Amino acid sequence: MLETTPKRSGIGGFLAGLVRKQIFIPIAALFILVIFNLIADPSFFNITLSQNSAGDPVLSGYLITILDNASELAILAIGMTLVTAASGGQDISVGAGIALAGSVVLRVLCGENSRPETLQAPIIVAFLVACVVAMLFGSFNGILVAYFKIQPMVATLILFTAGRSIAAWINNNELPIINDPSFGYFGNFIPGIPIPTPIFIAVICMIITALVLKFTKIGLYTQSVGINAKSARLNGINPEFIKFITYVILGLCVAVAGFIKVSRISSINYSVIAKDIEMDAILAVALGGNALSGGKFNMAASILGAYVIQFLTTTLYKFNVNASALPAYKAVVVIILVVLSAPVVREKLTALKKKITAPKATVKEAKQ
Repeated sequence: MLETTPKRSGIGGFLAGLVRKQIFIPIAALFILVIFNLIADPSFFNITLSQNSAGDPVLSGYLITILDNASELAILAIGMTLVTAASGGQDISVGAGIALAGSVVLRVLCGENSRPETLQAPIIVAFLVACVVAMLFGSFNGILVAYFKIQPMVATLILFTAGRSIAAWINNNELPIINDPSFGYFGNFIPGIPIPTPIFIAVICMIITALVLKFTKIGLYTQSVGINAKSARLNGINPEFIKFITYVILGLCVAVAGFIKVSRISSINYSVIAKDIEMDAILAVALGGNALSGGKFNMAASILGAYVIQFLTTTLYKFNVNASALPAYKAVVVIILVVLSAPVVREKLTALKKKITAPKATVKEAKQ
């Protein structure tokens, strides 16, 4: 009995500590989805090695699909987390921004001909141009929010409304098609490597983000501005610039996501590409336990939230849920998160916890 007691208290202490951590929410959601799929259909977790149409070995299965399809969302969650933390609002124009960035990539690669036989520019040049354009649009949003004091959702509504039309105008309302197979490597598979390329791109973005947050003060400054901009200014931080730079970073994330999106199909559909992805990016931030009103954030939790959302989406598709019904399921998740994060609910849950634990404490004291 004396040997087992410390182990139990250690496990209990670990679980209690985990519950208090911000990342507990996406971990709990992921755990529920895993248990549900294990019960409903254990084959959901099967991974097989097969060949694609080109005869190259590739990994396939629902888990690979989740990791692959969540890549763009995970990248967007990085920028959206910083924007939310600094400005206390969300950018609803990222879907239109992806259409813009993807259209720029195709325009540079195609030149004047929408269906060229060869690439008209190096792929790296097209990517860099898309990064510059996306960051400029991010700067536009950042200026409206930081310097003109416009509410973020209203400021980004401009690009949300006009972005896809501008994307179509860039390519003269044509649907360009890239025939060079090397362009498709970035959104699909590199020959000889069975893991989808977007997974590697997402991991690289996460590593860069982790290094930036570790070796610079951008994370600290972002949280300081989000918690109290006036106090941050008194401590020598420029709140306007910090808010501005977070929108520029989000623009860079949008460019990477847009590049992956158009590489997947080597073309673009302006009205469909990245449709409603801005809602998923915001939900990823919320699912990560981050306050949508700004302030302290947990980047790892937001990224995990992005994969949980894709896990949920893939699960619903697996059980033949109509695509038009997906927003309704996600809306339920949003409602639950908003209710649980409400101060009144948190106070009541804390009071309930005290009532439950109080009798146990009294019993222990009586025994002693």
